Amino acid sequence: MDTAALVLGTAAPVRDEENSATSNCAAAAEPHHGLVMAAQRGDQKAFTSLVEFYQNTVYGYLRARLFDSTDAEDLCQETFLRCYQGREKLSRATQVGPWLIGIARNLLREHAKRISRRREVAWTELCLELDQMVHDRAEKGSDALQGLPACLESLGPSAQQAIDLRYRAQLKMAEIASTLRRSEGAVRLLVHRARLALKQCLDSRLKGSE
Repeated sequence: MDTAALVLGTAAPVRDEENSATSNCAAAAEPHHGLVMAAQRGDQKAFTSLVEFYQNTVYGYLRARLFDSTDAEDLCQETFLRCYQGREKLSRATQVGPWLIGIARNLLREHAKRISRRREVAWTELCLELDQMVHDRAEKGSDALQGLPACLESLGPSAQQAIDLRYRAQLKMAEIASTLRRSEGAVRLLVHRARLALKQCLDSRLKGSE
């Protein structure tokens, strides 16, 4: 069986996004040492078991940061392909879940560069920026952006609209200014403050979970 068939045949993520997003790879504090060692030796059944355990965690992480579910599925598959191809590093990973999320994060960055002309890339870039802003506080293996929907809801109406127009609709600042009937400078300040508010909200949620 070739590598692609191995992963594509077993890692079709469950499309229940709500369940996927709440999967926490930190909960898998390496109960899989035997599977990891077997997968490292090339045991395809062991690797398949690891894929089945972690696929919803990886898919949930990617889906939260991408508009298109197909893109999330493709990158989820690619994450496990890279994991399999680099399986000799498995034994050096403190936890498999965080290691897989690290692969997925790198794939997201590569994806954002490839699709720089597509409209939805701005949302992925915002998520990656927020990831980086809260990275030091986030518990290893946790997904800090699970709290993003609630943090977006906590913004004022103007800030929510500005974030939506800038990062979802990907309008230019001048276009947003026209839509909101504000000066371009005022819109830039509004978007900047909204990003900071999201970061502070995510920070606060992380503190509360400690």
